[in-house]
Amino acid sequence: MQKNTNPKTILICGLGIIGGSLAKAIKAYTPHRVLGMNRSPEPLQQALACGAIDAKALEEDLPNVDMVFLCAYPAACVAWAEKLGPHLKKGCIVCDACGIKTAICEKLTAISLRYGFIFVGGHPMAGKERNGFAASDGDLFQNASYILVPCGAPNEAVEEVKALALSLGFGSVTLSDPKHHDRMIAYTSQLPHVLACAYVRSPSCPQHRGFSAGSYHDVSRVARINETMWTELFLENREPLLAELDLLITHLQEYRRALAQEDADTLRAMMKQARLTKEELGE
Repeated sequence: MQKNTNPKTILICGLGIIGGSLAKAIKAYTPHRVLGMNRSPEPLQQALACGAIDAKALEEDLPNVDMVFLCAYPAACVAWAEKLGPHLKKGCIVCDACGIKTAICEKLTAISLRYGFIFVGGHPMAGKERNGFAASDGDLFQNASYILVPCGAPNEAVEEVKALALSLGFGSVTLSDPKHHDRMIAYTSQLPHVLACAYVRSPSCPQHRGFSAGSYHDVSRVARINETMWTELFLENREPLLAELDLLITHLQEYRRALAQEDADTLRAMMKQARLTKEELGE
């Protein structure tokens, strides 16, 4: 874990699980001062009480902020940027933590050019089924991947965000462009959430106790979902997600056809292909 010894003032906007975890990690692993903003007062009070933030951010604090993390739904991040932009100093680094990038990068880059701050897109690949500040954890990011989408930001700013991420325990930092990020996230994150939500709609689900083990829990875990946030993410990334859904449906139909036709050879071949794919990935 890298140590950043140059104290800065960092503002966290949105003290849910990601924002709260960032605040706790920054206080635990760096010398930086952390300010907080949140729509509702309860998370701010909780963060102050446990030392996750040093103070609630006031308007007069904003010109002295060095870095901002926008940890909210995409539309809320845009609103935060519009609200904060006029008060931030030139060169202040603003990062989002949204799960989609094409739409958010376009909007936040335009706002950054208008007000003079530097926007660096970011996506911490960590989370839990539970939400809110109460679920936040200063060690949530240990060995996790952090995706950076520079969106034209100067290399110095990107490196500064990267150094901070590594100091918080992230195991790797991956650079991407917005479209590639959204294509990959449609597969690695959004599709599994759709699959889990569809899976638990079966009338067999309420009767699973006593008949389920690891497989049920592995597939259904992320169905404990924040439906408001994920609806926004799905719709903002609908084209890549639709492509992945279509491909999954095609593959499911192949399994259904083989089962209906009692085609053991095809079933065996498809499952062997899946096993070999995982083995080649070292998983």
